[in-house]
Amino acid sequence: MSQERVVSKVSGFLVLPLLLCDLAAVIWCFVQAAHALPGNVWKFVVGAVAGIVLFLLLVPGLFVVNPNESRVLVLFGGYTGTVKQNGFFWVNPFTMKHTVSLRAHTLNGEKIKVNDKSGNPIEIAAVVVWQVRDTYAAKFDVDDFLHYVETQSEAAVRKLASAYHYDGTDDETTLRGDTETVNEHLRRELEERFSRAGIHVLEARIAHLAYAPEIAQAMLQRQQASAVVAARTKIVEGAVGMVQMALEELARKEVVDLDPERRAAMVSSLLVVLCGERTTPVVNVGTLYT
Repeated sequence: MSQERVVSKVSGFLVLPLLLCDLAAVIWCFVQAAHALPGNVWKFVVGAVAGIVLFLLLVPGLFVVNPNESRVLVLFGGYTGTVKQNGFFWVNPFTMKHTVSLRAHTLNGEKIKVNDKSGNPIEIAAVVVWQVRDTYAAKFDVDDFLHYVETQSEAAVRKLASAYHYDGTDDETTLRGDTETVNEHLRRELEERFSRAGIHVLEARIAHLAYAPEIAQAMLQRQQASAVVAARTKIVEGAVGMVQMALEELARKEVVDLDPERRAAMVSSLLVVLCGERTTPVVNVGTLYT
């Protein structure tokens, strides 16, 4: 459970005049000590030293909170709250003030080599946009939340790659073919991992996806072969439909009466012409029965 407590502290503009007055008093004591009688010098010196000590104690309590930043306050090992309001403030001088940025950060992940669901080696990289939402968890629940984000992002990408095929399946989600689904899966995986550090994922997407170099050529040939088969399938489906339409039109208009043998010969010739890349028309001036 989050233990973040957003607090507001004393305005630094209320303490600053006191410090200026103290500094002026120190200067006045030194001036008076220079003109005082020998028996009274020690009084002004003690006053000046006390003013310097007070000044040095109060100044460390001043701090500034810039836009989209926060200060996590720790006093003698105890968490006292987080200041998220922008401005100039003062706290107990012994308080440690840790700066935690609330800006959106972009992690451009390195390319890593992993195996997909089929066991094929692939290269994959992701881009993650994240932001600190819980300063207590980011500062105290993990050792270094910046390093934590990098490590967990790589682990999430490796798990994502092993859960899907790179491509080649029509009934399953694939890394290459279902980008939106894969990116949403990655975002949810990162959100679950980052929750321990109080970090919210704004966006997560695959930035690089390719086969590993050692199998890239073989996979390219496979993809080309698949594309050729798919194209041939479409051509055959279209050719069969055209042949069927031609035979039906010939029969409907009674252009020629074809027996089964002539019908088969015509079908064969039309399919050769329609499916072949380079065909030479042949004019039959004879008869099939001679």
